[in-house]
Amino acid sequence: MSTIKEAKLAATAPVPGMNKAFGPLKQADAGVLNIGYAEVGPSNGRLVVLLHGWPYDIHSFVEVVPVLSSAGYRVLVPYLRGYGTTRFLSGETFRNAQQSAVALDIIALMDALRIETAIVAGFDWGARTANVIAALWPQRCRALVAVGGYIITSLQANRQPLPPQAEYGWWYQYYFATERGRLGYSKYTREFNKLIWKLGSPKWAFDDATFDRTADAFDNPDHVDIVIHNYRWRLGLAQGEPRYDDLEQKLSEEPVIRVPTITIGSDFDGPRADGTTYRAKFSGKYSHRILKDIGHNVPQEAPQALAQAVMDAEALAREDSQ
Repeated sequence: MSTIKEAKLAATAPVPGMNKAFGPLKQADAGVLNIGYAEVGPSNGRLVVLLHGWPYDIHSFVEVVPVLSSAGYRVLVPYLRGYGTTRFLSGETFRNAQQSAVALDIIALMDALRIETAIVAGFDWGARTANVIAALWPQRCRALVAVGGYIITSLQANRQPLPPQAEYGWWYQYYFATERGRLGYSKYTREFNKLIWKLGSPKWAFDDATFDRTADAFDNPDHVDIVIHNYRWRLGLAQGEPRYDDLEQKLSEEPVIRVPTITIGSDFDGPRADGTTYRAKFSGKYSHRILKDIGHNVPQEAPQALAQAVMDAEALAREDSQ
């Protein structure tokens, strides 16, 4: 395991709990989407892209971003397809949420903003997307921060059953596999997602205002279609698009990630929290850290720790380039 010199948090870093919202969002046509995103920090700052998951949104990073921007980073936080102000440019486009399509959205956004490379960090769907970018387009990923470690989906591996306790943890995927589940999620989106927040982060005492701020992102007209397709596709119950077949074939081989990486384990990961099960999937400069008493929404439950991981990942990248 690599050892690195810890980057120090900026002396002017905001007080935790004080930042509640981003300023006006920006929009950019990128690939098949018009993507909504927050951008904070100096225009010439070191670039960081922060990626949220389900059922969360860009506000998971609302306290991470000020720490990074005050340290000189230019930070982009995009809404994934199906969330917030991100919209498909055409009503005819298939509402596809397979992993390669979601990752290409971020590549398209970087292209639209003329960004050659950035530190990419994420959790849940965002960590998977960051993994995919680092694996398939390493030249676009200066360094990686992945909450939960290596979580690239292998459709082949997903055909194999897990022990009952592990299967129990993914109950909602089987619910979404049914038409009853689609109807239920459509009718009770906010209630469902609030339950997932509580189950995923049982020690996080978030209030209604915090949840409601994010829940507005679920009003996106494509949200239900995107969520249902994502989980059905992972179980082999929904088709992706043939144009992504070559990328998915590469991902099914579980490619090793070679860019400098920091992985984070939390209570949500259970026995995987120590990172040993995926250590061999990272061959570059690497560090792993474990956050005790923290659930799934690491950036919102432990914003200082996530910001520190981003800065430490940059230190790994500098070390790697020397």
